Amino acid sequence: MPFRLRYHPDVKDVDIPALNKNIKNRIKKAIETRLTTEPQMYGEPLRKTLRGYWKLRVGDYRVVFKVVKDEVRILGIIHRKKVYDEIGKRT
Repeated sequence: MPFRLRYHPDVKDVDIPALNKNIKNRIKKAIETRLTTEPQMYGEPLRKTLRGYWKLRVGDYRVVFKVVKDEVRILGIIHRKKVYDEIGKRT
């Protein structure tokens, strides 16, 4: 059963435009191949204040998402140094 992807507005407006072309293509491929098929198999669960969310590591970037029924809600695509501060503001 394929999962549908749904993006937080900041992902399209802030996160994706800030990426260079190479990493953008790597992340796009990872999302399309991994998160649409079996997101829990490829992702790692987050803890503490982000319990219920998952992360997918793509190089130095993290894709933070939540699985709700047949939908993967992508909350952010952010560099690993800033990801948890930024994601905390979006939840």
